[in-house]
Amino acid sequence: MVVRMLFRAVIMGPPGSGKGTISDRIVKHFALKHLSSGDLLRLNIQRKTGFPRTVPQAQALDKAHEISTVIDLNVPFQTIKDRLTARWIHPGSGRVYNTEFNPPKVSGIDDITGEPLIQREDDKPETVTKRLKGYEALTKPVLEYYQNKGVLNTFSGTETNKIWPHVHSFLRTKLPEELQE
Repeated sequence: MVVRMLFRAVIMGPPGSGKGTISDRIVKHFALKHLSSGDLLRLNIQRKTGFPRTVPQAQALDKAHEISTVIDLNVPFQTIKDRLTARWIHPGSGRVYNTEFNPPKVSGIDDITGEPLIQREDDKPETVTKRLKGYEALTKPVLEYYQNKGVLNTFSGTETNKIWPHVHSFLRTKLPEELQE
């Protein structure tokens, strides 16, 4: 008889903290599936923000699914602000450039088409600051809720590549060998 273990992790962090990158790496290194809040929202919840963002949402999630762990990505807001405000996008293709670590060959111009790049409203400095303050105000009680439940694990840093090895090591202690690649 084969017993399947369900492992459900919630990955939390401010916008731009690296949740998507960490999720992609978890899927790549472990035999797990990833559902983003966007995926879940498109399926059955009519909201446009991450989930859970409030304690009642976290409690509702707990009632629906037992959460094995919460991975909190603690990235300084200034790091995130610098990262997001340096992001520029080619609207036709979705190609993303960053003036700090992945700049276009010609400033403001897509490398492939030669068309102008845009900065999304969400990436403008005043919007980023507002989003980060809103995230902090809403999710601090959620993080405290998960801390009190004993499932919160916080990983701090300024770069995803430096945070990832710690997340990877942590998950290796939590998952059976057959889920590790």
